[in-house]
Amino acid sequence: MTRQIRFNAFDMNCVAHQSSGMWRHPDDQASRYKDLSYWTELAQLLEQGTFDGIFIADVLGTYDVYGGSNEAAIRHGAQVPVNDPILLVSAMAAATKNLGFGITAGTAYEHPYPFARRMSTLDHLTKGRVGWNVVTGYLPSAARNMGADDQLEHDERYDRADEYLEVLYKLWEGSWEDDAVLRDRETGVYTDPSKVHEIGHHGKYFTVPGIHISEPSPQRTPVIYQAGASGRGIAFAAGNAEAIFVAAPTKEVLASTVKKLRDALEAAGRDRYSARIYTLLTIITDETPEKAKAKHEDFKKYASEEGALVFMSGWMGIDLSQYDLDEPVGNVKSNAIQSVIANFQESAANGKEFTVRDIGRHGAIGGLGPYIVGSGEQIADQLQEWVDETDVDGFNLAYAITPGTFEDVVKYVIPILRERGAYPTEYVEGTLREKLHGRGDRLPDEHHGASFRYEKVV
Repeated sequence: MTRQIRFNAFDMNCVAHQSSGMWRHPDDQASRYKDLSYWTELAQLLEQGTFDGIFIADVLGTYDVYGGSNEAAIRHGAQVPVNDPILLVSAMAAATKNLGFGITAGTAYEHPYPFARRMSTLDHLTKGRVGWNVVTGYLPSAARNMGADDQLEHDERYDRADEYLEVLYKLWEGSWEDDAVLRDRETGVYTDPSKVHEIGHHGKYFTVPGIHISEPSPQRTPVIYQAGASGRGIAFAAGNAEAIFVAAPTKEVLASTVKKLRDALEAAGRDRYSARIYTLLTIITDETPEKAKAKHEDFKKYASEEGALVFMSGWMGIDLSQYDLDEPVGNVKSNAIQSVIANFQESAANGKEFTVRDIGRHGAIGGLGPYIVGSGEQIADQLQEWVDETDVDGFNLAYAITPGTFEDVVKYVIPILRERGAYPTEYVEGTLREKLHGRGDRLPDEHHGASFRYEKVV
């Protein structure tokens, strides 16, 4: 039986997300990020292509590692200026019926209590189509803007995130019983107070004594996304994630990462396939191989290698401006995104030593992920090879230009995959969790969050 490939769209409420410099391209519309119609039109396009969802990244600081300041980031528009991702979702949900929405929000800089209400509100308004990408933070500038000298050490950020999730699970899963809301016009009782419970949380990082201020939403807990692939990140994903985003420069690196994640899920008492795994990829395609190659050559005229090094310096926690362009990156310890370092090191172990120049060229189109170029048939062949050889579920698609890259995928690639029976032709009914896993709207019983349901803790 042909394995079904899944797509997510990867975007950000800014002008330069992953592919630096491409905002200068005459066909790029990234500068419309401030226009709500850009987002509603994009959502409708993605729904036409039966994408699982749109995954919206976010940061709360500038990339200021490269050159020791944020000047290069500001000059290149490298994720600055950037607007709030959450405020986009209601409009996109109103313009669609099935598309899911993965929202990035960090555990470091907002208290879990108001965040729980915000996500419950969106789950209500989207009829259960919302997910949360849990990030622990990696930019020191964000920590400083929130009053800290620097971010916590890498593993302690996950320790704090563990408790953050515990508070949220208690609020979402355990505070309100399923039949608490009566809406009884005869008695005048809207909610039975005996079925709404204070969570009484007193921990190392948070104290939350009261009830969840929102009634249960369709999913209660939004679908949990996670994108950390360090050892500590994998452990966190194994306990919580229902969809996992990874970035790998080669199929060999990806296959290794996917196996580690599936092994960790199994070790945590969950099914190896209880989380969908998507790998970052940018597709450059057209109706013929020649036209696709010409499009790629055109894109390279606008891609900024310095802008890519700004991003990579922030992701790796290393000032790459201090290196000669032809110098190997070597072995380094990072307090930022450790999986980025690991990917380059594993590629070097497989015979390819990355230099600073390689990193800039590699990241100028596609950011942390690879890009592939070809006709719809050629791209479909490669996607099926990646899935067959790595056991990944699908692809988190970044763009070279927007919305053109997504339009090309819908026009040239998806019809080929559908002809081969390798891509869905319609959506599954129900919430985002049901669409992704087919096991209902709520967290499955074996998920860590399900242990906080009221009936399990009394």
